[in-house]
Amino acid sequence: MKKILLSLALAATLGACASMMSSPAKMDGGAMVGPNGMTLYTFDKDKQGDGKSVCVDKCAVNWPPFMVAAGANASGDWSIVTRADGSKQWAYKGWPLYYWVKDQKPGDKTGDDVGKVWHIVK
Repeated sequence: MKKILLSLALAATLGACASMMSSPAKMDGGAMVGPNGMTLYTFDKDKQGDGKSVCVDKCAVNWPPFMVAAGANASGDWSIVTRADGSKQWAYKGWPLYYWVKDQKPGDKTGDDVGKVWHIVK
């Protein structure tokens, strides 16, 4: 019985570590994409590493934040930004991440260099 409990505890610990270590996004076709396959972008007006996003209101309608799923944890290059409304957004290497409303399907990269301040995460 003791061996079974120890095995179960070890499996639970390893499972928790694996979920903490998994990346919320991946590289695809030279760009980072979210779980939905859509391209992710950074915004030059954000300040790297300050833990917040300056893209709010209409900006956030056009550039939806890459939101953190319940129970997800930051790890490595990934951190979590608390938005003005209290919601949680992913940041990569200190940069909050966003989708572009005009990208219609996975693989679209139409937001790159919009206004000279939006950039694909490469």
